[in-house]
Amino acid sequence: MNEAAPYQHVAVFMGGFSAEREVSLRSGAAVADGLRAAGYTVSVVDLVSPEWSVPDGVEAVFIALHGAYGEDGTVQAALEAAGIPYTGSGSAASRLAFDKLASKEAFVRAGLPTPAYCRVRPDEPLNGPLPAVVKPVRQGSSVGIHVVRHAEDWADAVADAAKYDQELIVETFIPGRELTVGVVAGEALPVLEICAPQGNYDYRAKYTAGVTTYHVPAPVPGPVAEHCRRLALAAFDVLGCTDLGRVDFRMNSANELFILEVNTIPGFTATSLLPKAAQAAGLSFERLCDTVMRAARLKGSAVVNNEY
Repeated sequence: MNEAAPYQHVAVFMGGFSAEREVSLRSGAAVADGLRAAGYTVSVVDLVSPEWSVPDGVEAVFIALHGAYGEDGTVQAALEAAGIPYTGSGSAASRLAFDKLASKEAFVRAGLPTPAYCRVRPDEPLNGPLPAVVKPVRQGSSVGIHVVRHAEDWADAVADAAKYDQELIVETFIPGRELTVGVVAGEALPVLEICAPQGNYDYRAKYTAGVTTYHVPAPVPGPVAEHCRRLALAAFDVLGCTDLGRVDFRMNSANELFILEVNTIPGFTATSLLPKAAQAAGLSFERLCDTVMRAARLKGSAVVNNEY
């Protein structure tokens, strides 16, 4: 590790107690290995409840928590209150990005392209065109997400989504291709295309090796790729995100791009997208972890309280 790195002893927050715990454990273990390879002293903290402590000597935290508590701004606010530097977006931006409805509203206000959408209640009947995508407003890793193509499937899809959040969002389904752009330290990585079985990039397709095919750089025209990267940075900025993230898109047959969402703590598992894109940009996993760790800063009220 270059001696200019601002931290020597860091903690990796992983696990958590959301529906994404198992994925977070895998991400955290990989990050811990990457940071050790980069020369850091690493303490692993498996969060099993909101009651946690940072080991003695830890100077900063790498957050590898997915889902509620980890991505919704809660752990970020706690670290801000404790005056501890951490990776990723601040608590306010994390909360906004995790809320699919609030972030879509921000995209619309900024004039960024995103699929048409509306809020629905769990008991609400189908009242719009199909196919459509039903999502819990606050959830990740495609948990509770359903592409509804037939009216008879509506009730079951809504019932399952409602297990994870009583607020639901329904988007117009955009037929075409699935693209994603990672953002690290203010730079947009190469566009990556996701080719999942039957076009369904669900939990199994995301985290089971060999199920999904990835192409990076994505085989799209150069101007489209550049536009996609610019939109990713714009979406990131609109939500106030920093340090790292991933922006997901759909692209139709006319090469029109639609922003789906911003993920503020993307996966770091063996099948995760951000490390694949970073590798295509010449950034090894070790260097990726180091780059993100170096970006850790005091955020929120801690900046004021500590005059950082």
